Order: sequence, then structure tokens, then C-alpha cells
Amino acid sequence: MSTTSAKADPAEIAAHKKVTMITPHGRWFELDLHEVWEARELIWRFIHRDFITNNKQTVLGPLWFVIPPLATTLIFTIIFGGFAKISTEGTPKVLFFMAGVIFWNYFAGCLTRTSNTFGGNSGLFGKIYIPRLTVPISLVISNLITLAVQVVVFLAMYLWFFFTTDQLAPNLWILATPLFLFQLGALGLGFGCIVSSLTTYYRDFALMLGFGIQLMMYASCVVIPLSAVPQEWQWLVALNPVVPVMEAMRYALFGSGSLYPQYLAISVVMTIVIVYAGLLLFKRMERTFMDTI
Repeated sequence: MSTTSAKADPAEIAAHKKVTMITPHGRWFELDLHEVWEARELIWRFIHRDFITNNKQTVLGPLWFVIPPLATTLIFTIIFGGFAKISTEGTPKVLFFMAGVIFWNYFAGCLTRTSNTFGGNSGLFGKIYIPRLTVPISLVISNLITLAVQVVVFLAMYLWFFFTTDQLAPNLWILATPLFLFQLGALGLGFGCIVSSLTTYYRDFALMLGFGIQLMMYASCVVIPLSAVPQEWQWLVALNPVVPVMEAMRYALFGSGSLYPQYLAISVVMTIVIVYAGLLLFKRMERTFMDTI
């Protein structure tokens, strides 16, 4: 939906009153992102609401942002690093797995939470008109708060290994880490908008989401480096747009492994396509979702 301002009638013109008219979109490729920018204050209110909701009536509060990834890292270190003897390319195992876990959790959290935009906010959307995209965008940004808390713990461990061992060799690519995180958030937003739109008609996608994310994690080089994949199959694995990002961040932080510019370029192109397609589908579905949800 888009909003335009117009004078309603001569009486209102005389009274200097302005009417906001809500009209349907007429073109497939129209995103009306200016609406989202004008509603930026609403986005910050949604972020504040999500943060309060996540921490309300909890004893440990923000510690719950840290406990799950630490526990997962410990399990991965024991099972994959210990029993399975998976190579971490010279990187301390606990750092290798923790980096994979927290960065993957950010992407998965963005995807999972945005995928429930229509279903979880039908009560709000059915009462008033707001730019619908403000909700998934606010979720992607609020997930950065969780990521920031986890990164603080990761950096503490990282600095300890950096000053006590010679296993880490960060390079100038570390300056691009914020861009890699932005790409992960964009991928989560794009995929989430696609799933959210499709679930308004096909609830199967909501049921498949949790299982699909688990499978995707093992196909995204979270617990193994791309170099552990047979060389003839690496190009196929790298078609997953998350894989080159994970590899690039590990290369930037640890100096181990290899940077794959060709795969990274393909990943960026795929991210743009996925985000654009997700936003287009989301904008089309928001017209009729209240009739089908």
C-alpha cells in the first residue's frame, strides 16, 4: 500500500485539513521504500518492543543471548572437533565453531522471525495501516542487539587466543566484516519475506522452516570449512549464498582458509536478487493476506 496526501473538498481546503489517502499499488515492480523511511520512528519502536518482550520476566535477561551459542559451541567442539576430527585449518577449534554459530544464528534468526511477519502480526495489520515492511526490517535490526552481545563474548575469547598463541593472523579483510554481516541480514530478510508471503497460502512452508534451517546449516559450512568438501563439489556448495560469506569472515578474522572472490561475487548477486524478489512478493501479498490467513 502507498500513501499520498490530497485535499478532500473545498470545505477541508478552507479549514487547512489534509487527508491521507491509501491506494493500492498498480505496478508489480513498485516497492515504495520511501514509506519505510518515513516510518523509521515506528521501526525503532518495534525494536524497543522486541527487546522488552525478549527479556520480560526472565531472571538471567541478556545472558540468554550468550548461553545457547556457548552451549552449541561446546557441543560442536566436542563432537565435530574432537570425535569427528574435522579440520579447522589451524584455527583454535572453539573459535572456529563459535564464529560459525553466532554468525549463522544471526542469519537464521532474521529468517525465522521475519518469516512469521504476516501470521504473527495479523491482529495489528488488521486494525490499522502501517507500512508492513517496517516489521521485518525492525526484526533484522533487533537481531543485531543479540549478535552484538554474542560478539562481545567472542571478542574476549578471540583476544585471549590472539595474545597467547600464534594461531590467528587477521588481515585487512577484517574491515569488510560489517559488510558481510549486512549481507547475512539482507539474506535473512529476503528469504524471510519469501517464506512469510508463501505461508499465507501454503502453511506447509511454516512447518518445513525449522527442518529446512537445520539442513541448511550443515550445507552452509558452519561446522566444516569449504576446503573440507571434495574439490569437484565445492562450486556446488558455494552456490549457497551463505557459504562464501562464512568463508570470507573466517578468512578475515583468522587468516586461515582461502578467500574465494568469484564465489563471493556470485553470492552478492544472489543476495540482491533474493532481497528484491522477497520484497516484491511481500508487497504483493500484503494486499490480500488478511483474506487468506
